[in-house]
Amino acid sequence: MKIAMVGSGYVGLVSGACFADFGHDVVCIDKDPAKIESLKAGIMPIYEPGLAELVGSNVKAGRLSFTTDLAEGIAGASAIFIAVGTPSRRGDGHADLSFVYAVAAEVGEHLRQEAVIVTKSTVPVGTGDEVERILTEANPGVRFAVASNPEFLREGAAIGDFKHPDRIVIGTDEEWARQVMTEVYRPLFLNKSPILFTSRRSSELIKYAANAFLAVKITFINEMADLCEKVGADVQDVSRGIGMDNRIGPKFLHAGPGYGGSCFPKDTLALLKTAEDYEAPTRIVEAVVKVNDARKRAMGRKVIEALGGAEEARGKRVALLGLTFKPNTDDMRDSPSIAIAQTLQDAGVEVAAYDPEGMDLAKPLMPGVEMCANAYGAIEGADAVTIVTEWDAFRALDFARIKTLAKAPVLVDLRNIYDPAEVRAKGFTYVSVGRP
Repeated sequence: MKIAMVGSGYVGLVSGACFADFGHDVVCIDKDPAKIESLKAGIMPIYEPGLAELVGSNVKAGRLSFTTDLAEGIAGASAIFIAVGTPSRRGDGHADLSFVYAVAAEVGEHLRQEAVIVTKSTVPVGTGDEVERILTEANPGVRFAVASNPEFLREGAAIGDFKHPDRIVIGTDEEWARQVMTEVYRPLFLNKSPILFTSRRSSELIKYAANAFLAVKITFINEMADLCEKVGADVQDVSRGIGMDNRIGPKFLHAGPGYGGSCFPKDTLALLKTAEDYEAPTRIVEAVVKVNDARKRAMGRKVIEALGGAEEARGKRVALLGLTFKPNTDDMRDSPSIAIAQTLQDAGVEVAAYDPEGMDLAKPLMPGVEMCANAYGAIEGADAVTIVTEWDAFRALDFARIKTLAKAPVLVDLRNIYDPAEVRAKGFTYVSVGRP
């Protein structure tokens, strides 16, 4: 089957490469000529483990190609996926659907064969209705169906998530579209991956509801961490204790500096706006958004306290280890490190930083922060070392070396990756999250 993937960003590129690996003929389309030329040369626009190899092998096999020509790319395709960005709209927080609608209009203009138009982008409820209207207006003579097929990929583990999904959600009321989508996902269907067919609107809401619920879990355990610090409990014990309950589960119950990334911040906000539009307010999600925003700067204040308080902190130097919102990605969108660095700078603290993959994207977002070549370069001369992102490279730091480089043996571990007793036994002041 020929598949067209309009949009060659994170979702489109990973999905297109995986579909090609299933044996489909996939064309990835993007308006950015530089991106397409880079992809043809084997240069990835994002960092995702295993992606370069997956793309390269399928290009070599002739199953995956790239183009800027949408008309050429969608010609003969049975399924045309829309996988463009839906960022928060400036001014009101609604999802910006201009890219989705522009693609729908262009697809409608050039579509010449029967096809299923699949919204892979994360979109609010009712977007599929508008996409269908745009397509009908642009090309009333061609038979098509509009389906919703949200992605549930974790950055840093996207290929594994695509090939071994918890579920595949497809929203359409057209039986022939269901058949096409079943064929698209046949390799996973044969491996017993559960496919859930729903209405289009239900499918659109599932994506937002899933991300909002995970954001709730993260924020809940972060608030429990704050309570643990006050009462002398250990949040990791609390997390394990409640996570062993099958009704709750252990995932997304790791206390830290708050969530960030390309999905949770914008999707929770978009869900709030949709709920307001339909006069069905989501108070829990509203609280989560506010608490998470406040938490990032609170973590900056936690570092300041480790320096001795606001007066003592002024003029001191802090090393931030890890800048991306999570490990195994170069994504800096809404990363807690941005607010933490700004809070430190506002208090007169000098900030040095290192991240294995996110430095280039971090530089314009963190003016005044010294970007270092490695972790120990950032640590040199620091009055405190702060772990913001739990990259594997930071899980076995040389504490003897840190003692010789840093001005003071102070470690603020915002991800709880070290054992407090072991770190203190090495002569360090150790501060973590939600642990006595």
